[in-house]
Amino acid sequence: MLRQGYYSDAQRRAYETLMPCYGIPFSAAPINLGEVCGRAAPKIFEIGSGMGETTVAIAQQQPEKDFIAVEVHAPGVGSLLNRIQQLGIMNLKIIAHDAHLILQNMLPSESLDGVHIFFPDPWPKTRHHKRRLIQSDFISRLSTRMKPGAYLHIATDWENYAEHILQVLGCEDQLINTVENYAPRPSYRSLTKFEERGLKLGHTIRDIIFIKR
Repeated sequence: MLRQGYYSDAQRRAYETLMPCYGIPFSAAPINLGEVCGRAAPKIFEIGSGMGETTVAIAQQQPEKDFIAVEVHAPGVGSLLNRIQQLGIMNLKIIAHDAHLILQNMLPSESLDGVHIFFPDPWPKTRHHKRRLIQSDFISRLSTRMKPGAYLHIATDWENYAEHILQVLGCEDQLINTVENYAPRPSYRSLTKFEERGLKLGHTIRDIIFIKR
């Protein structure tokens, strides 16, 4: 569901005026990603772009790829839209809708070259674990939308969640780990303020990178 929280005037204006330029409307039928993005290029799908700092940095580093960010937090969407316009980024689009419904309805099979899920909500209390994004059914469906050889990169600073993610991905027949356990942080994933704060608190950041068979 769409979430809000504190919503600044600048974020609201950006959402209202820039989504027609940089947004992809939700569709109940599969879309052609090449047509939507305006070219044939590798497509990287990010679930939970937050305020957009990392999303923008990676899109700037890799102009040869198209990035599609999914975010339901309206202030985050507004912030990301402002960044896109201010920096003149041409290879980044946003879908402001639930990731489950996007996977189920919008994305064709084997259409993605990569997937980023950085710091998903850990839902640390045991009774809330069922709310975690990374579950077997979700990963199975996501894998069908990935091309053979496409990668899935998840990062978290919660050890318990990292262990859960590693187990779920390891049980998915469509995927294979790129290393034995946790991967080194790729250079394209720059440190965010959120991550730096976690490191100061003594949290260990774990990157998990699998590829589609």
